[in-house]
Amino acid sequence: MNDYLISVLLGVVEGLTEFLPISSTAHLRVVEALLHLDLRDSFWKMYTIVIQLGAILALPVYFRGAIAQFLSTFPRGARGDRTVFTHPLSLTLIAFVITAIPTWLLKKQIGQNLESLTVMGWSILLGGVIMWIVDAVFSRPRTAKMEEMSLIQAAWIGAAQILSAVFPGTSRSMCTIAAGQTVGLSRAAALEFSFFLSMPTMAVATGYDLLKTILPHRGATDAGLAPLAMDAHRWIVLGIGFAVSFVVALGVVAWFMRWVRARGFVPFAVYRIVLGIGLLAAIALGWI
Repeated sequence: MNDYLISVLLGVVEGLTEFLPISSTAHLRVVEALLHLDLRDSFWKMYTIVIQLGAILALPVYFRGAIAQFLSTFPRGARGDRTVFTHPLSLTLIAFVITAIPTWLLKKQIGQNLESLTVMGWSILLGGVIMWIVDAVFSRPRTAKMEEMSLIQAAWIGAAQILSAVFPGTSRSMCTIAAGQTVGLSRAAALEFSFFLSMPTMAVATGYDLLKTILPHRGATDAGLAPLAMDAHRWIVLGIGFAVSFVVALGVVAWFMRWVRARGFVPFAVYRIVLGIGLLAAIALGWI
């Protein structure tokens, strides 16, 4: 397949799946297997990081108004009832730190699981079941807005997000949304906090991966991307993937926020269950 078409396809997949609770990592791995691509090749490895950055950019663009309001009201909040520890920006940072430290310590295990389609298949399936149960059981929230969250709620969501790093296919947004619902957040509040928590989490994770990929590092068998000849063709492929991922992700975030305010997460849970069963069956039959 033409590199430009591959770039468009992967950009669409990344943009569609990064912020929906269905796992972008698993979808990219499935596409890689179906199209017989090698996304571990130096260039395509960098490409997957770049399209993630495109998706990340969609969040501060979409939430620019809320971010500006939070910054202008720090630390007391819009209603004057927040502190430096309970302001939404502080809660986002606290949840991020709770996620980041264990994830850093478990990076070797995480690297092993990233190569396993079987782990992804089970994570997708079980995550769908959990999401369905949580959405049905925790239907009476006590916290309607992100601005009303407590420190304990944010800490619990940060801890739950560790699962998405350790078990690829679990989905970062699925973990944060379901965790938020279990501690009393409304669907909309859980989703909004999930998006805010994604900003530092994804920015640091993808930035770290990009540095590891580009810069030589001790013990590596090559010098990262230094030997690559980045000609015009490759720059265009990167640019297409980045732009497509950004535009699609921006549309998905806007649509998902509207959807959740009126409906629940059950359709995404059903999709996960069907996809997980299908992926495990394909692995068992040797199709991928």
